[in-house]
Amino acid sequence: MLRFFVLLLLLANGAYFAWAQGHLSSFGLARAPQSEPQRLQAQIKPDAIRLLNPLEAKRVEALAAAPPPKPPECLQSALLDERQLGAVRSAAASLPAGSFTLQEATEPARWIVYMGKYPNADAVAKKKAELRVINVTYEPLRNPALEPGFAIGGWPTQSQANDALANLATRGVRTAKVVQEFSERKGQIIKLPAVDDTLRPQLEGIKAAVGAGGLTACKA
Repeated sequence: MLRFFVLLLLLANGAYFAWAQGHLSSFGLARAPQSEPQRLQAQIKPDAIRLLNPLEAKRVEALAAAPPPKPPECLQSALLDERQLGAVRSAAASLPAGSFTLQEATEPARWIVYMGKYPNADAVAKKKAELRVINVTYEPLRNPALEPGFAIGGWPTQSQANDALANLATRGVRTAKVVQEFSERKGQIIKLPAVDDTLRPQLEGIKAAVGAGGLTACKA
């Protein structure tokens, strides 16, 4: 009996050896191929690897750490007076062709909750500090004739401005009043429809020419 099991074990080992060496492939008992040439083809070629010098490594690190580019945006100015329009034309002459247009526009009347005129800049700064304490925001004036002072919001009608003034009074604003900053005006604006990261650094001259109103998101 023991001899039978020893013989069976030898036969099993022999059969496994023959199968592993592929000797039984003609009987349909071939071993599955273990080689994967596609993996060898996908391997990085040693001769294509290059070590970076310290300067190149710093450049790669800087690129990896840089914030993603901002998407292009449409910017435009408020209505420009003749002085601003001349300065904008001069500043825009250095911009890429097609990056801006000068368009006819109409700006509706603007009524503001106004604080001023104050005797000097120190008085303006003191009043602004008082408003910050009670969380009231303010903005620069667009009409130089009302300086020195500032606005607490602007509205297209006197009625809306009066309502805003009444609301501000409940928050502790006592010395403001409603005035018309300017009546309806016609003129031109500068519009930049696709301001990207390349164009943004070139707009300092435009911003200086536009003045306090700056460049804001385009209106629909």
